[in-house]
Amino acid sequence: MPPPPDRGAGVERRHVFVTGASRGIGRATALAFAREGARVAINYVGDQAHPGDEAAAEETATLVEDAGGEPFLVRADLGVGDEVARMVREVLGALSHVDVLVLNAGICPFRPFFELDEALWDRTHDVNLKGAFLTAQAVARSMVDRGTGGRIIATSSISALVGGSNQVHYCPTKAGLSAMIRSLAIVLGPHQITCNAVLPGSIETDINRADFAQPGKRAYLEGRVPLRRLGEPRDVGDVIWLMSQEGMRYVNGAELVVDGGLLVNLE
Repeated sequence: MPPPPDRGAGVERRHVFVTGASRGIGRATALAFAREGARVAINYVGDQAHPGDEAAAEETATLVEDAGGEPFLVRADLGVGDEVARMVREVLGALSHVDVLVLNAGICPFRPFFELDEALWDRTHDVNLKGAFLTAQAVARSMVDRGTGGRIIATSSISALVGGSNQVHYCPTKAGLSAMIRSLAIVLGPHQITCNAVLPGSIETDINRADFAQPGKRAYLEGRVPLRRLGEPRDVGDVIWLMSQEGMRYVNGAELVVDGGLLVNLE
């Protein structure tokens, strides 16, 4: 777990930007950084198609503050380029710079292959991959201009490595995100900006709640995971925090699976 805040003389808060941070893994990540006393920009979508998201983001902000961090809320739909550009401008205006960017925003509307339409395919790719690219490009440019390095960490998925019968539209976005991070590691490494990804497995979040509620699904997954439980958002958020630490300075272009051993279990 991250240590409690230690902001003595000369110790500056890190500036952290987490996309998709109103709940789930994003919220857990924001709280992990809050416990070190960071200033945390919390992105949420907050439109009519996502009722309750603004209230959830405000709750995240309260939790961040209670944990010792300094929150800043920023609304934007990551699937819309103009909103991404405006979001990054607002974050840089509020924080002055970003030390750690966490590309966490993502959607996964489970849908059988033959029921997928072009609109859902495009929307999933726009949010999960295009939005991550545009955010990374804009924030990385500011990191390069500042010249003090940085960290970019993406929430990919074990779905980047395996398939899913109801995730034909989703798995390619996570494979693409992982590939993008490997390429960014090459591009940004000379600027001392490391780029890595975490690959969560079966984590209890809003994305998976309906799927886990299917008869027998939870018991099946818990039986497949050697730790015999589904993951919690903090299981991933704490790992993202660890990947941002000074001790990870020479880790670049890496992918860390956070799945309780699900992928290695063939029994």
